[in-house]
Amino acid sequence: MPTTTGAFAEKAEMLANRCAKNLRKLRRPTVGTEDAFRIYDRDIPELPFVIDVYAARLHVSEFARPGTPEGDDHAEWLDACLSATARSLQVGPERIFVKVRDRQRGSTQYGRFGTAGARFEVREGAARLWVNLGDYLDTGLFLDHKPLRLRVGGLARGLRVLNLFAYTGAFSVHAALGGAASTVTVDWSNTYLDWAEENFSLNSLSGNHRFVRDDVGAFLADDRGEYDVIVVDPPTFSNRTGASVFDVQRDHDALVRACLRRLAPNGKLFFSTNFRRFKPGSSLAPFRETSAETVPPDFRDRRIHRSFAYP
Repeated sequence: MPTTTGAFAEKAEMLANRCAKNLRKLRRPTVGTEDAFRIYDRDIPELPFVIDVYAARLHVSEFARPGTPEGDDHAEWLDACLSATARSLQVGPERIFVKVRDRQRGSTQYGRFGTAGARFEVREGAARLWVNLGDYLDTGLFLDHKPLRLRVGGLARGLRVLNLFAYTGAFSVHAALGGAASTVTVDWSNTYLDWAEENFSLNSLSGNHRFVRDDVGAFLADDRGEYDVIVVDPPTFSNRTGASVFDVQRDHDALVRACLRRLAPNGKLFFSTNFRRFKPGSSLAPFRETSAETVPPDFRDRRIHRSFAYP
């Protein structure tokens, strides 16, 4: 395999070699399968990337760090790093999607080496899920919640499942595939609810499955349903037009108590947050923290989320 030449060759090869090593540690022969996982998580401080594999495509996020090349040098450095990594993992450059932070303005910009197509499917356990690496801020699938999604799917048979702040409905898909008696998928975004319905169609799922566009607080206030499993994964902050302003630190106690009122006897409630400075309020006192169990082994950042389970 050819090596990288130029001013940034050494760093580029370091990144490529670490990705190849991590792939072997994950016991995957190639990145060509249909699943999705994290292959590099800012392992080397001077190479501040997070690289996720989605069915033989790479989704790359670069994080600002002092000492990273600037201007034209940055473009050359980035090209060297990603070209070497692509060769190492045997991924064509047209299958690399890149997110780069603009150091001057603090904004986030997306680009891609190629145009591999907007939407495609990945597999996660028994589920097939649509992802999109180029057209949205997020990909449609938060990889750090894979263990919890699999857990929900494994316990859902015959149960009524409520998925709040549902995003593209992956928890609901796993629950339905696991034999849930019913699922209710709630999100404020029409885009994400449509995506969730398309995920259900992709898995040929039918039956008692509802998709509700609503503010979660309003839904819980109006809904009179009773649920055996409730999944709550709220954003850190949200101020969408027409929905109530939500701050997870300030508002999670009221949210969790409202969920507990909808929980059936002997039901299970799962709460998680990606807010790194999160301090659990009194509503979570009866819960067990499960973060060590729910962060996947391919995530070097063990603080990617905090999760709690009741009972």
